[in-house]
This record gives sequence, structure tokens and C-alpha cells, in this order.
Amino acid sequence: MEQMRTDDREMEKMRLIFNYNNVFISFFYDGSTACIHRSREYAMNYVYSGEMVLDNGEKEIHVGKGECVFIPRDHHITLYKRPLDGEKYCGIFLNFTRNFLREMFPVVGHGQLPPDAPRLRPEVIKLPPTAEITSLFSSMTPYFNPEVKPQDDVMHLKLQEGLLALLHIDPRFATMLFDFNEPWKIDILDFMNRNYMHEFTLEELAHYTGRSLATFKRDFKKVSDLTPEKWLIRKRLDAAYALMQEGGRKIADVCTQVGFKNQSHFSTAFKKQFGIAPTAVVPA
Repeated sequence: MEQMRTDDREMEKMRLIFNYNNVFISFFYDGSTACIHRSREYAMNYVYSGEMVLDNGEKEIHVGKGECVFIPRDHHITLYKRPLDGEKYCGIFLNFTRNFLREMFPVVGHGQLPPDAPRLRPEVIKLPPTAEITSLFSSMTPYFNPEVKPQDDVMHLKLQEGLLALLHIDPRFATMLFDFNEPWKIDILDFMNRNYMHEFTLEELAHYTGRSLATFKRDFKKVSDLTPEKWLIRKRLDAAYALMQEGGRKIADVCTQVGFKNQSHFSTAFKKQFGIAPTAVVPA
């Protein structure tokens, strides 16, 4: 669910994440740590200490000590978790799987949702500090001790408390959480134009545009003569060329910004597409 990228094993030892029946307890003792978050489920993330910053590419949401956010499913964001005011980052992440929500659908009394019920926008929402949220996460502080292992049935109850806390904040959460239809198809090229710099597999591109892999490939052929892989390379190169023409950037920085992981590969592809080396646009 969260992919942390680092080559420093010593720093990795300073990070602990425990999964207790889809309740994640996180400790980050080192400096700012970026995590690529691609949750396919709905979630609540509570910051017990330290700070978390969520960046969706358009804006940043800062979540401080004692604050909680709701994260919709299929949402691609970058999380920055870091110490603040001398306190390490500690957080609790409740992951609402589809199976759990199906189980809870009749239990919480929302069996007859009107088809025209108002809906919330699928975006990150900072939640108000209600008594239910404060009580829920305060009750889980003993589990910040790695020696204390909670029982699965207790964690299941905590997930139920979190779900009810959301529904008490805004009943419209029900229309989002209990919608078990497959995601609507979204425009492929619009999604890829907004996310070309990210490292997606074809399977992930298919999922995030609401398609099976076979349907994604078939639909992509309708909008481009290129394969998805070649389209992404061309898009990244065009973006890199535009950035370099603006000036003030190093080739290595541009390479990383547009999504290339290897500068040598970038230089080779750039020369093949434009007939000149990147150094002809931006001197090394």
C-alpha cells in the first residue's frame, strides 16, 4: 500500500510499520520521508505526533498532531512523514477494504441508499476533530508500543468505530463508501497527461482509468497510434525539451522531474527523438 524508496538500510531500521488487520501503526524516527501512496481502498490517517504532508501534484495538505484526514480509494498522492517540534512521526492508518465495507453495509443501517443521494467529491478531506475521532485514536495509543500486539477482533471494532465516525461527520460518506460498482472509465489521455511523470505499470494505468488490462490496451489504440510505453516516453521528452528551453535547470533535474530514472537512457531517447543531445539545449 505504501512504497518507501531508499537505499540507506540504516535509515530503514529507524522506520517501523505494523499491520494489525488493516490498521497500520507507523513510526518514523528519521528526517522527512517521502512515500508513494497508491491505496486501492478508502482510508483514514491520523497523526499522533510529528507531521504529514499530502501532495497530489496540485496542492499540499498539512496534517499536524491530533489531526486526521480521509483518503479516497484509487487516489495517487505522495506522503511526507517527518518529525516536528522534537517529536518523531507516529501515525495510525485505518484501511477500509471492500470486503469490510460490504460486511458493514447492512450493519450500519444504510441498506436503502436513494440513487439520487448527494455525493462527496473523491478527494483528500481533512476531518474535523470530533469526539468520536479523538476517542477512537486515543484508545489505540497503547499499540505504539511494539511489544503490545492487539487482537484482530479488537482492530475490527476500531475499523467499525472509524467508519461510524465518518458517517456521523457527513452522511454523504455513505454514498461514496458503499458504492460497490466498478470505477467509471475516465479519459485515458487526460489521466496520462496529468500523471506521465509517475512510474506506473500498465496494470496500474488500467486500474486507475477504470479498465481491465485488455480493455485499456484496446481503448488506447483508439486514441493513439503509439503503444502506452512509447506515448509516455514521447510525452516525457516533449516536457523535458520545454523545461530546458525555459532555462535555469540542470539536465539531471529535468530528467528526474519528467519521470526518467536513468540519465543515460534519457539522453539516448532525447537524441533519437530530436536529433540533438540534451547538452545542445542546456550546456552541461
